[in-house]
Amino acid sequence: MAFKGGDLLSEKAAGDGHGESSSYFDGWKAYDMNPFDLRHNCGGVIQMGLAENQLTVDLVEEWSKNHPEASIGTAEGASQFKRIANFQDYHGLPEFREAMAQFMGQVRGRKATFDPDRVVMSGGATGAQETLAFCLANPGEAFLVPTPYYPAFDRDCCWRSGIKLLPIECHSFNDFRLTEEALVSAYDAARRQGICVKGILITNPSNPLGTTTDRGTLAMLATFATEHRIHLVCDEIYAGSVFAKPEYVSIAEVIERDVPCCNRDLIHIVYSLSKDFGLPGFRVGIIYSYNDAVVACARRMSSFGLVSSQTQYFLARMLSDEEFIGRFLEESTRRLAARHERFTSGLREVGIGCLRGNAGLFTWMDLRGMLREKTPEAELELWRVIIHKVKLNVSPGTSFHCREPGWFRVCHANMDDETMEVALDRIRVFVRQHQRRDKAERWAAKGHLRLSLPRHGAAASSSSSPYLALSSPLSLLSPQSPMVHAAS
Repeated sequence: MAFKGGDLLSEKAAGDGHGESSSYFDGWKAYDMNPFDLRHNCGGVIQMGLAENQLTVDLVEEWSKNHPEASIGTAEGASQFKRIANFQDYHGLPEFREAMAQFMGQVRGRKATFDPDRVVMSGGATGAQETLAFCLANPGEAFLVPTPYYPAFDRDCCWRSGIKLLPIECHSFNDFRLTEEALVSAYDAARRQGICVKGILITNPSNPLGTTTDRGTLAMLATFATEHRIHLVCDEIYAGSVFAKPEYVSIAEVIERDVPCCNRDLIHIVYSLSKDFGLPGFRVGIIYSYNDAVVACARRMSSFGLVSSQTQYFLARMLSDEEFIGRFLEESTRRLAARHERFTSGLREVGIGCLRGNAGLFTWMDLRGMLREKTPEAELELWRVIIHKVKLNVSPGTSFHCREPGWFRVCHANMDDETMEVALDRIRVFVRQHQRRDKAERWAAKGHLRLSLPRHGAAASSSSSPYLALSSPLSLLSPQSPMVHAAS
């Protein structure tokens, strides 16, 4: 007897609340099906949708080779094997929490201090966000999030907890900066709809913008949270990936120095070693809360996503090496700045601009001028061509809840120099082809050329017009391409 999957599974398991049906994850699937390899598959899709730092892995590898005692699997570290193999406590190794607190302060220029007893472990930042969602809100209650924001927040925060994320609309005319007016508007709109707002969630530095939040805005958010008795969650997982001015300001520094009267019980920080250290496989996420009850609850919930004791042991020793960490952060800053400049200058060669960023592992690229029309559908049309024809997995702004079509997040720190140059060459060729076709169409419209062109945006499958208008990015595809028919 045949059973439908939905008959056997829970609504959560059978539903699509995980959010992986978005274009953000579809791009990853396209890469997985045909991954680029410089020597074995140079025609494959280059992964530019993964915010991963591979620029400094060699530094961690070198430290590891020079400190075999940091691993219980070596002769130098074997004396700790029994203790570490047997130990697993919700609180984590004391030396790990102390080293993490010290490291968090060092990353933030020692302008804020962190208490090891407030460090709570989780399985990556994903686990940290979900744990905070469970601790701070009930199903149906909401957090306000400035747009554009990380697409997987919809999964991390909402899928299993049942809470909602409501957008605070930000715009390109002021570089997507969060304003108090936009915050108040979003808060009041939610209240009018009868939605209980439990907090505000921000990323600082921003993913996908690659910008840092200024001190005044952070002070405004802390004050707003205190006045309205709602939580403020600051995702700071790129705090150590700031490579240019203005200098990074943490919410921890702001509540110590600028808004000392704010209600600290409402302030929570998410951190991780996945981005700044390029160690996503270690699954080290951190919740740092100023609220005793949240710390206690999150620690109990951490049993669902503890960091292995062996990983804690290794990291405790590495993060305690302040001299190494200082050199690491300095070199990481230099390499990130050089990569960002090389990539954005390569885009400028063909007239492609980006939002001016100073942090992160990506660039917020402006392709609004290449859209057939200023609609989300046109943005996805362009994205499909970039994925399937140009063979680059970039992430469309709509997947980040950006209301202005034509922005794309492009990651450039997860590859070597040669691969990045291949990616830049592909972008430049694509843009120049588009520019030539766009110019030809304008000439034809003025009567300078006699070309049989379909109506703007006409379907490629039309019997009278077997190809797309030259201004459309889909014109770069063969008329027989399934992508062309899918767009019609």
